[in-house]
Amino acid sequence: MITILTPTITLCGIIDEDFVNYKKPAMSLMFPTCTFKCGKEHCQNRDLINESQVTTGISDIYRRYINNPITEAIVCQGMEPFDSWRELNSLLQHFRIHEACFDDIVIYTGYDKDEIAEEVDYIKTMYSNVIIKFGRYLPGQKPHYDEVLGVNLASDNQYAEVIDL
Repeated sequence: MITILTPTITLCGIIDEDFVNYKKPAMSLMFPTCTFKCGKEHCQNRDLINESQVTTGISDIYRRYINNPITEAIVCQGMEPFDSWRELNSLLQHFRIHEACFDDIVIYTGYDKDEIAEEVDYIKTMYSNVIIKFGRYLPGQKPHYDEVLGVNLASDNQYAEVIDL
């Protein structure tokens, strides 16, 4: 796979200090696009559709993150990070290769692992310490505790996995 990297990223929100989506304090980046594979009516993040999108430099995101003494991880979520694959990959490359920052990077996705196998394989060969939460939200499921993330997930089919070199 050839991926053209970009120095910018388009987001519909940033939470500088998020204590809900991961076991460590994190900066959360809200990605703005989604194919609504879970069903628009079930989307937990559908309010983000109405948020303004902002394009910013990935190096600016890195500086904002690294200069915060509280945060220890990055969480990529929002709509669907893998639907913005080029920008997600650029973010990973900037943190891991350009800045040599190996703090945890967590990616929340509604895709099943087999649906994004090419991207997961690429991450596995290029970057260390990336955690991916797989699985769509399914209504009526019982929440369960995920050991990898250290938080409750909304559906039984959802799970996190460390993707590493």
